[in-house]
Amino acid sequence: MKRLLNNICISLLALSLSACGKTTLAEGGAKIDALSVGEEITQSNMDFGQKASGDEVQVAQEEVQQGVTESEIDLSAAFQGINGCAVIYLPAQEQYLFFHEEMCRQEVSPYSTFKIVSTLSGLQNGVIADELSVMGYDGTDYGNPEWNGDLTLEQAFQKSCVWYFRKVIDAVGRDEIQKEVNALQYGNCDISAWSGSDINPMPGLNGFWLDSSLRISPLEQVRVLEKIFEGRSDYNGNNIEILKRIMLTEEDDTQKIYGKTGSSGSGEAWFVGFAETVEGRKYFAVYLDDREQKDQVSGNKAKEIALEALK
Repeated sequence: MKRLLNNICISLLALSLSACGKTTLAEGGAKIDALSVGEEITQSNMDFGQKASGDEVQVAQEEVQQGVTESEIDLSAAFQGINGCAVIYLPAQEQYLFFHEEMCRQEVSPYSTFKIVSTLSGLQNGVIADELSVMGYDGTDYGNPEWNGDLTLEQAFQKSCVWYFRKVIDAVGRDEIQKEVNALQYGNCDISAWSGSDINPMPGLNGFWLDSSLRISPLEQVRVLEKIFEGRSDYNGNNIEILKRIMLTEEDDTQKIYGKTGSSGSGEAWFVGFAETVEGRKYFAVYLDDREQKDQVSGNKAKEIALEALK
């Protein structure tokens, strides 16, 4: 059985080099991602004609988790009856905390939380230089007064200006963006609908990250954030520091909160990021999906819930 598992590991690692898989390469050797190993072993067996029993999959999961623990927490008071989920990762304790775990594993559109990656990509590829970088406003009335004008990177990020980051992503280019989302294992890594799905009549306000081909789960959001801010990505440290500065949203005597909102306007909303305390970092993702109470759902509401959950 160990030989079978070793063969599966090798096959999966090879696949991860050519596609957006769930495997990772750790320092000192290869390691299968513990949180999705069961699914990947199943897929690998389908590809290579092998058969692994449920017991073998369970053994593989136990062998690769290496101390990572998962727990359910009750955040119903923070969510106040709104349908949603939350995941918090504590690196120092190697612990995941879930509220509505099944929902935390479902891939959905990232909406404007993808601006975290597009910011880094723009900086890394020289499209923008720092917080003061401007992408020329073309005079279009975008229906949002805060977007109608020349904006710096910091302003565009905090006002969640879609056209600004549409220009950044187009300037970086499709091949490079695909390479970067693959390296980050960003959800399904599907940017095939490059121009978006026409959810807005203005081309500059559409994209693969806006209710289109790209999908990511709250759990995967946390894993991507942890990879970036723990220095395990290909992004330059100086660029990560620029991103970190524009992500700072809350600060008090006990912690700093860094994050990005995202929303659909029809009942879906995100707030993802991390908290820094004297005990270390806490990575988090809050996702709301409540079409029946869509008037109560927004990125700011997701942020409010996250701040309560982090207390």
